[in-house]
Amino acid sequence: MKLIDNIPVWGDPVDESALSQIKTCAKTADAVAMMADHHKGYAVPIGGVVAYYDSISPSGVGFDIACGNKAVLLDIPASEIRANIRTIMDDIWNHLSFGIGLKNKTKVDHELFDDPVWSLRAVKGLKDMARGQLGTIGSGNHYVDLFEDEKGRAWIGVHFGSRGLGHKTATYFLKAGGARDGMDVDPLVLSVDSNLGREYLACMELAGRYAYAGRDWVCSEVARMLGANILEEVHNHHNFAWRETHNGREMWVVRKGATPAFPGQRGFVGGSMGDISVILEGVESHEAKYSLYSTVHGAGRVMSRTAARGKINRKTGKVIKEGAVSAEMMLEWVKRQGVELRGAGTDESPHCYKRLPEVLGFHGPTIRILHTLKPIGVAMAGEHEVDPYKD
Repeated sequence: MKLIDNIPVWGDPVDESALSQIKTCAKTADAVAMMADHHKGYAVPIGGVVAYYDSISPSGVGFDIACGNKAVLLDIPASEIRANIRTIMDDIWNHLSFGIGLKNKTKVDHELFDDPVWSLRAVKGLKDMARGQLGTIGSGNHYVDLFEDEKGRAWIGVHFGSRGLGHKTATYFLKAGGARDGMDVDPLVLSVDSNLGREYLACMELAGRYAYAGRDWVCSEVARMLGANILEEVHNHHNFAWRETHNGREMWVVRKGATPAFPGQRGFVGGSMGDISVILEGVESHEAKYSLYSTVHGAGRVMSRTAARGKINRKTGKVIKEGAVSAEMMLEWVKRQGVELRGAGTDESPHCYKRLPEVLGFHGPTIRILHTLKPIGVAMAGEHEVDPYKD
């Protein structure tokens, strides 16, 4: 960790564009920090932590409210999955919904649709859409993965958030609060005592329950398809705000692409499609206090999506400019790692990401790695899908 203008920053090299954003956030926040997987986001950097005593920032939570990860340990050995991996990945790809604006092929109901919060103006017209999308994975960096841990055990891991519900909810509050459009702008900050602030918190919590329900369903469904039972689960948001106590005072801690990591709290952090993922837990340390007990949510990008895939005419599908990563490069990497891949675009290739072990190393004093998960199968939406709901 280093202090830059009194801001705790992890990682090396430091992304100057993300650093500029967190410096802007620090002008209105009561505490800020930036994790080692940081990179530029909308108003608040991905990997940014911003905290307020009596305010909340919809810009900090972001468009994909409650995006997060869930991992579950199964009661079958990974060798059983490896023996049938092609068929299994075909089944996952065909049964679940990967892509933009899709409805779940299976009707999923949940008690959260009876919540009175749906009567608020921001979400009043979104229930039918949300009902149809519950349990869909989407596109971008969202996935369903199968893993083998260091003991040869099988895990399922998923990454996605609140889909159209979260995106449209965030859009409503950013507009209602007068947020400026763009990347390098001041984040929108609302008083939690204002009507708009209170309504935002209520809708954010609803989107959080929705995201949890979706990830729960996908993990349970994949376990069912494998004929396996779930033994343990690790589940956490990384685009959300929590009311927490730090240094003896209560604060609203907003994590955008950052995982809560209080001492003993477990988290699932994913790497790229051709890299390890981990189950970790927070540990008490002086450095952990600076992070507001937060850690990374992934490896962090080193290459933009446009640079990786090139420029495409969306109407014609014609390549305007070649990207730095070819499909052959991506497939060669995952084949070398023994990963059975379905879908995925070159903008999600391992070439676009830092290596997770190196990123985690910067947070060594604040976390403990419990399990190392090696990918066996990876399913993501296909090439040229731009996901407006991703984090």
